[in-house]
Amino acid sequence: MKRFTAWRRRPWAGYAVVLAALAAIGVIYAGFSPQTERAQAAAGKAQTAEDIEHGKQLFNKNCASCHGLNAEGTKDAEGNVIAPSLIGVGAASVDFQVSTGRMPAMNPGAQIPRKDPIALFDTTIETDYEDPERREAAERQKAQAEDNLHDLIAYIDSLGGGPAIPPESVTNPEGGDAALGGKLFRTNCAQCHNFTGQGGALTGGKYAPALSTNDVTPTQIYEAMLTGPQAMPVFDDTTLSPKDKQAIIAYLVETREEPNPGGWGLGRMGPVSEGLAGWLFGIGFMVLAAMWITAKKPKKLKKS
Repeated sequence: MKRFTAWRRRPWAGYAVVLAALAAIGVIYAGFSPQTERAQAAAGKAQTAEDIEHGKQLFNKNCASCHGLNAEGTKDAEGNVIAPSLIGVGAASVDFQVSTGRMPAMNPGAQIPRKDPIALFDTTIETDYEDPERREAAERQKAQAEDNLHDLIAYIDSLGGGPAIPPESVTNPEGGDAALGGKLFRTNCAQCHNFTGQGGALTGGKYAPALSTNDVTPTQIYEAMLTGPQAMPVFDDTTLSPKDKQAIIAYLVETREEPNPGGWGLGRMGPVSEGLAGWLFGIGFMVLAAMWITAKKPKKLKKS
């Protein structure tokens, strides 16, 4: 006991206690952090040196011309960014950009549009063919595309950490609260994407893409919130928790299948399309009715 009391009275004892407390807090936070849990769950297939080397070859062939040989990004003669650095962007960002076909980009611009992924990374290949040979060839092509995408992600991720690809447990819409998701979506997303995810125009030639089609997968929606591509802000886990993101996904998926009990949905674009329909059909009908009434002369006037 005396030895402990003497040790505690030393000048550096207080600093040692503070450092130990900070280390303990860091270990506890890392153990319970949702990001760590997702990273462990999303690992799935191990990243080997061979995978990373193959991913580097794919990067040099398809991405380096814009992003630089070391993924450091490139600028034009005036110092304007042509392609950003990919160091530290994380696996989720690469998966989102490549799986949606935005990368590799055909032309630089204010907004990179969604398109079909290139064949090397197209994991959406149709494999449901009756012909066994055609089905087998499509399955091989799809498996190769999945390996290519995994290896490219492994290479970019090896350059610096970042958000991991979320597991299905947090992207599955069936596990989300659609009512809560509707409130969160209207609060955080509807200003750009419209209250039903139809998308909308932004400034400077940019736009918020539509989220109402089935080709926009739950994983891609989650990755977009996690990484904030282009004009979209980042909604990390301190802003929207994984459960909140899952609730928003549940709301969007449910909205796609929701009927229109009031009749014609008018694209669910809100008061703009409804007002346009009112002017074209409502006032147009009134004008035609007025023309018909004034064009028909009473019989009494004809006799006189």
